[in-house]
Amino acid sequence: MTQLFIPDRTAKVLIVGDVILDRYVHGSTTRISPEAPVPVVHVQETEERPGGAGNVALNICSLGIRACLVGITGDDPASDNLTGLLGNAGVDCRFVRQKAFPTITKLRVLSQHQQLLRLDYETSATAEATAPLLELFTNYLPECRLVVLSDYAKGGLMQAGDFIKAGLEAGLPVLVDPKGSDFTRYHGATLLTPNLKEFESVVGPCSDDEAIAAKGHELCRSISLEALLVTRGEHGMTLIRPDREPVHLETHAREVFDVTGAGDTVIAAMAAALASGNDFVRAMAMANRAAGLVVARLGAASVTTEELNTAIRAESDDNNALPGKEQLLEKVRQMRSRGETVVMTNGCFDILHAGHVDYLQKAKAMGDHLIVAVNDDDSVRRLKGPGRPINPLQQRMAVLAALKPVDYIIAFSEDTPEQLIAEVLPDVLVKGGDYEPEQIAGSRQVLDNGGEIKIIPFTENCSTSRIIDMAKTAQEGKP
Repeated sequence: MTQLFIPDRTAKVLIVGDVILDRYVHGSTTRISPEAPVPVVHVQETEERPGGAGNVALNICSLGIRACLVGITGDDPASDNLTGLLGNAGVDCRFVRQKAFPTITKLRVLSQHQQLLRLDYETSATAEATAPLLELFTNYLPECRLVVLSDYAKGGLMQAGDFIKAGLEAGLPVLVDPKGSDFTRYHGATLLTPNLKEFESVVGPCSDDEAIAAKGHELCRSISLEALLVTRGEHGMTLIRPDREPVHLETHAREVFDVTGAGDTVIAAMAAALASGNDFVRAMAMANRAAGLVVARLGAASVTTEELNTAIRAESDDNNALPGKEQLLEKVRQMRSRGETVVMTNGCFDILHAGHVDYLQKAKAMGDHLIVAVNDDDSVRRLKGPGRPINPLQQRMAVLAALKPVDYIIAFSEDTPEQLIAEVLPDVLVKGGDYEPEQIAGSRQVLDNGGEIKIIPFTENCSTSRIIDMAKTAQEGKP
């Protein structure tokens, strides 16, 4: 099963950006106005939700991570409403309230879940009005683990570079959901998350995956990014990092109902995952699943940890734990396309005991999928001598398949699994005992491919040979 998202509830993320109140007016439409060729909406319900940087903060809290939101609002009831909505969800709101302009509000009129009209109430903030934000932001950096800049081009991040510099000087990763055609203002950020349209507005049209990768690598180099995540709608998303191959994930969306706020969900999920100790690739996988859930909902929405993990469980394929080699290699290709970590180990597993179970649990904890390669009967005889195995191959594989840590099992007939490992090329190759890495079959190929070798010590007084010896002793001691 794919690794579930486990939030680090001690972590706090600091969000700064454009704070927006989203207002939705729902009603029925049965006639055209006699005054103009427009529909008449009979208003039945009005609701309000946090938008912009507020929606990012709300999504982060929904995923079990504490959030502190810094932004500028008007000194008005809309700001009060936002503070109440976010505070009730657990967001620590630190707003600079200004009398000079109203809180940015977007009013959407909907009928039968279709948007008919949007009205924007806004006045761009001035540099003078936003000046207090940086000091407020800097004050909260010491208590946070990661920074998010949510830019909606409303004026709250006119000095984006100063926020990025302050975050980096505090030793924190800085994630940016960018806006506009000038990404140089985000120079030095840890991660940018533009959608494809925003990305192409900066680098030019991209005809295929190769063009996206090439121009993404150049953008990373030119503005000193650690990573770039390009969201591509129904085509999924692509992670680009300097000096590494790009990672592409297909979309997990089953149905696209409304893309409002999808970008907020992506950067929020990335922030929550990274703040919880995940790397870029695993965080991307989490964000991809979260985005697939939120676009099936109306308006700016959030995803909970429970919903995300339910989706992960539902997408896991536990129905074929005993694939042939070609099936296994195809499954590995699919795992990699989703940015998931493949762990592999091998052994005879003749008489399963507590040491085996402990070993397999520790191996599975090192990644998303655990593949176990098992010596066939002839291979065991050559390795262990006459009288082994005690249990034939099919029985050994059936017992392993019943263990929770084991995702896939495959048999091999050679003296060592080196050739099989060279074809699978796991991200992590695990072996039990006191080996040196170079002594492990397949280690050279895995290391050359950028993978890792992990050694797990045997559990004391637990071995198949010991169990067999004890059984013989007990048998011989009978009258």
